Amino acid sequence: MKTQIKVLVTGAAGKSAGAAIEELLKNGVSVKALVHKADERAKKLVSKGVEVIVGDFLNFDDIANAMQGVDSAYFCFPVLVPGLLQATAYFAQAAKDAGVKTIVNMSQISARRDSKSNAAQDHWVGERILDMTGIPVTHLRPTFFDDWFLYIREEIQQENLITLPFGDGRWAPIDSADLGLAVAKLLVDPKDYRGKTIRLFGPEEYNVYEMSEILSSVLNRKITYKPVSMEEFTSITDKKGAHPHFIQHVTHVAQDCVEGLFSGTSDDLERITGAKPTTLAEFFTEKKMAF
Repeated sequence: MKTQIKVLVTGAAGKSAGAAIEELLKNGVSVKALVHKADERAKKLVSKGVEVIVGDFLNFDDIANAMQGVDSAYFCFPVLVPGLLQATAYFAQAAKDAGVKTIVNMSQISARRDSKSNAAQDHWVGERILDMTGIPVTHLRPTFFDDWFLYIREEIQQENLITLPFGDGRWAPIDSADLGLAVAKLLVDPKDYRGKTIRLFGPEEYNVYEMSEILSSVLNRKITYKPVSMEEFTSITDKKGAHPHFIQHVTHVAQDCVEGLFSGTSDDLERITGAKPTTLAEFFTEKKMAF
């Protein structure tokens, strides 16, 4: 059904935001997209009828400009870099000034007051900042995305190896495109999720040993999981030039995962979207050429 509301989607070059935009456009929703630069991805959005705003999360005037005329907004700040709390504060104030009626916030399952991960603790504080606006906010706390395997695809390609510090920790990987579909639904009609915090999981729970077996089956070659210590992983990622903020986050949430914080499943994703979530085998099959 066509709707007259207008929504703002941030992080528009990412997979979850991209999937949200596609779903919104399909349903006749007017979309603004905040992008960091006017590249080919931005041009593609324009060609689809999206109003593209080029701006910086850490520039209040840019965020205030993007928020004008918007009914609902999706906040998604990259976990790879610092700056979340400044960006959240700017987003919150701009949304309040513009009279935004609904916010969907991308948080993470490990967000909590006493998290040892700087990013996870910042997400918890960020949730509280958005709550202070008085605008109904839906906080999404997904577990690890299946897309994270793409970050280590070179190691899989070249060495048939997965080197991670997750031990025997278990989680149900969620596909970010499925998350994007949920975002689109909640931006238009948050229903009973308005003002709620939702933990989101994929359909099936595994440890990385089991995940490597699934990938082996899809690729028809043996992929081995080699668990490493937090110290070893820190050294490996540091040599690859990863941002210290990201390394600090991953090593601490890895410990959370080992201790069971990421475990579990639920049907919330399917209830929000009305669609069966993507399995890990389906994701690996779709991305087979990347590995």
